[in-house]
Amino acid sequence: MKRIITLQDISCVGRCSITVALPVISAMGVECGILPTAVLSTHTMFKTFTCKDLSDQISPIADAWEKEQITFDGIYTGYLASARQCDQVCEFFDRFATRENLVLVDPAMADNGSLYGAFDESFPAAMAKVCAKADIILPNITEAALLTGMPYKTEYDEAYIQELLEKLLKLGCKTAVLTGVSYSPDQLGVVYLDRDGQSFSYFTRRCATSYHGTGDLYSSTVLGGLMRGLSLGDALALAADFVVSCIDATAQSTSARWYGVEFESQIPVLCEMLKKRLMK
Repeated sequence: MKRIITLQDISCVGRCSITVALPVISAMGVECGILPTAVLSTHTMFKTFTCKDLSDQISPIADAWEKEQITFDGIYTGYLASARQCDQVCEFFDRFATRENLVLVDPAMADNGSLYGAFDESFPAAMAKVCAKADIILPNITEAALLTGMPYKTEYDEAYIQELLEKLLKLGCKTAVLTGVSYSPDQLGVVYLDRDGQSFSYFTRRCATSYHGTGDLYSSTVLGGLMRGLSLGDALALAADFVVSCIDATAQSTSARWYGVEFESQIPVLCEMLKKRLMK
């Protein structure tokens, strides 16, 4: 069984970050270790929440793992709370990333044209250093624009997406995956470009609603698929289909939809989707 480690925060209540990554990756048949960067009472969409920064624990935990000679088949980062944590994650990569394992970075810092409220304008430069050390990065269009210095656009063509991808590769990553791409009102999808010039795109129908945590759900599913032996294209397509299934389930739910995307009920669906792709 493959083992991965994910470095991101824990929201004790709320479907995001580690509380999404751990169950989804585990359900896909991959051991999921965690290195929490912070502990929050809830995710930040709640009006009231607490936050305990765990930056001072990252290095001691890494030291202990190194002494125990623990290794990982994949390293996956999500939301990082500060430029300091970006530097710590870069150091973690230097210690635990090898030619044999996979480093996947979701530079979770912005959406809809703006940085998240916790970050200032200097943060994208810190995150760019993390992306430079990755095999695969998974930014949305806002994050890609901030990482590359390109203008953020809500109306664009394929040439704009291609330029974004080319500039993302110049950061140093091996493959740049751009999420939330749309060339028509009824479709939404993903496009990637790698250093060898290989490209791929996959689109699903655009859902009428959106929910907190879908980005974490997408990245976690992609990594789980890769660890199970899927090609990157198949892993991206699997994740897109699974997120749509979860959004549909959430839209039909009577529970609080602002809380986050309902993925738990769709875990059996994910397992069946994965099984079918592995049998192809």
